[in-house]
Amino acid sequence: MKVIQSVKEMQQTVEALRLQGKKIAVVPTMGYLHNGHLSLIYKAADLADVVITTIFVNPTQFGPKEDLDKYPRDLERDKGLAEEAGTDFLFVPTDDDMYPEGYQSFVNVEKLTLDLCGKSRPWHFKGVTTIVSKLFNITKPHYAVFGQKDAQQAFVIQRMTKDLNFDIEIVIAPIIREEDGLATSSRNKYLNPQERIEATILHHSLQMAKDLVDAGERNSSVIIDKMREMIDSTALSKIDYVEIVDTHKLQRVPVIQGQVLIALAVFIGNTRLLDNVIIEINDSI
Repeated sequence: MKVIQSVKEMQQTVEALRLQGKKIAVVPTMGYLHNGHLSLIYKAADLADVVITTIFVNPTQFGPKEDLDKYPRDLERDKGLAEEAGTDFLFVPTDDDMYPEGYQSFVNVEKLTLDLCGKSRPWHFKGVTTIVSKLFNITKPHYAVFGQKDAQQAFVIQRMTKDLNFDIEIVIAPIIREEDGLATSSRNKYLNPQERIEATILHHSLQMAKDLVDAGERNSSVIIDKMREMIDSTALSKIDYVEIVDTHKLQRVPVIQGQVLIALAVFIGNTRLLDNVIIEINDSI
C-alpha cells in the first residue's frame, strides 16, 4: 500500500492507472477506521482492480459547536487496517491542499438535504457534497462505495453524481453492527460504559418498527410514536428525529408502501448517533 498526501501526485497516479485499463474504486472516510469502513474497502476490492481509501476530516461539514477538534484520529492505526483490508493507495491530503487560501467554491444538493439530518445540521451536506466532488475529481474512480448507516448522505451523493454527470457508479453497502446491534461508528468511542449500553435502544427501536410492519402496520405515525416512546424510556437519550421517508425524495410518507427509509438520529449523552433500516412493501390493492 502506498500513502499519498499530494493532490497532484494522486491525480497523476490514477491517470497512469486508467491508461493501463485498471478499474478504480474509492472509499471516502474521515479515518479512525472500524469494521464498517473495512467492509466498504472489502466491497471496493471485489468491484475494482485498484482500491483507493481516503482519510480526510473535512472541516466544512462540521458546525461551529461540533466535534471537529476532538474527532478521533489515529493515522498509524488506520494505515495498518486499510492495508490489511485491501487498500492499494491511501490518500491523506492536508486541509491546506484541499481548501487552499482563497477557496470559495461549493457544491450543494438542494431538496434531499432539507429534512432528516439537514434540519438540525443545515450546513452539513454542503460540506459533504463539496468534499466528495473534490475527491471524485482527484481519484477519478469508476466506483465509489458508501455505507447505508449514513443513508441520507449516500442518497444525496447518488443524486449529485447523477445531476453533475460524474461517470461513477455509487455503491451503498449494508450497515455493519456490533454483536449487540449497535451500528459501528467512529463516534461510538465517545460513549461511556452506561451510554454504550443505552445506545442499543436505537437498533431495538428499528427492529420493533420492522416487526410492526411485518405484522401489518402501515401507518407511519403509529410506528414513529411507538419508536419515540421506546427511545424516550432510556434516561440518557434525546431524540433529534425519528422519520419514515421514501427513498427517492426523502420526504415523510403517511402510509408505508413501496421502499421506505426508517431513520433516526439520537443523542446518547452528548454523542449524536445515526441508524436506519430500509423496508420495501408492495401490498396488493
